[in-house]
Amino acid sequence: MNIHLQSSHLVAMISIALLTALLLAVKFRPATWRGVLCEAIIANVGAILAVVAFEVLTA
Repeated sequence: MNIHLQSSHLVAMISIALLTALLLAVKFRPATWRGVLCEAIIANVGAILAVVAFEVLTA
């Protein structure tokens, strides 16, 4: 199974990551830069997994 990511997938990853980071920041209100970094990493990994999962389902 080949996975082909295009520029539209990149846009989807960025938008999902930004929305997830915003929601996590509102919910947990991190006080340190480590908390912000952790939330950003979680948001980016989640966005990448969501786009790859969608690509696998529609392939």
